[in-house]
Parts: sequence; structure tokens; C-alpha cells
Amino acid sequence: MLFQPNGTSQAMLAYPLRAVWRQNDGRYCDAKMQFLISVPKKRLHHAVDRVTMRRRIREAYRLNHHNYPLAENSRTDVAFIYIANTLLPYKSIEKAIKKILKNISENTNCINSNDEKTI
Repeated sequence: MLFQPNGTSQAMLAYPLRAVWRQNDGRYCDAKMQFLISVPKKRLHHAVDRVTMRRRIREAYRLNHHNYPLAENSRTDVAFIYIANTLLPYKSIEKAIKKILKNISENTNCINSNDEKTI
């Protein structure tokens, strides 16, 4: 359901990552954001490289997600998809994660502030 083009999900490209996210207010989990990381075998052929990139993406998210808060009652599902064909350094991953998290934070806060105004 996350990737369906029905207008509820949004996407962004911040090389070397592509992110797809959507509001999921039906989820009753305490976490405001749940995410998955996809590093396709088509892009990185060796399992060691795929695991390394997943770890870099996860660490960049862990260190930076607190800097971009979401609205109080929002629940968001995010998919980070690695699109580069080579192993890239952590700094480029962190830069992309920051850009994506900033965009998600701005979009979800705008959506929720518009919802509150109409109530």
C-alpha cells in the first residue's frame, strides 16, 4: 500500500536514496515513524556491500531523526530505497537522510496544521 499511486503517498529523491512515505494514522504503535530500508541486489551484487549500506542508512537515521520532529499525532511509514550502483561513504548517506527527513517533517507538519485549522 505504501507504493500505490493513489495520491496518499509521497516520494522524494535525494541521491543516493529515494524515499516513499505516507501518513498512517490507523497504526496504533507508539512510534511516530516506522521505516524500512531496501538495498537491491540489482544495485549492489555482494551481500557484504548491501549489509554495509543498510547499516549506514540505519545509523544516519538513528542519529538524525530527532532533529526533524513530526506533528504530535501523526504516524508515518517510510521506505528508504538505495539507488546508487556503488558503495558510497557515510557522509553522502547522512546528507541524503537529513534532506529526506526535513522534507517529511515539513510536509507532515503542514498537513496536520491544515487538518487542525479545518476542525
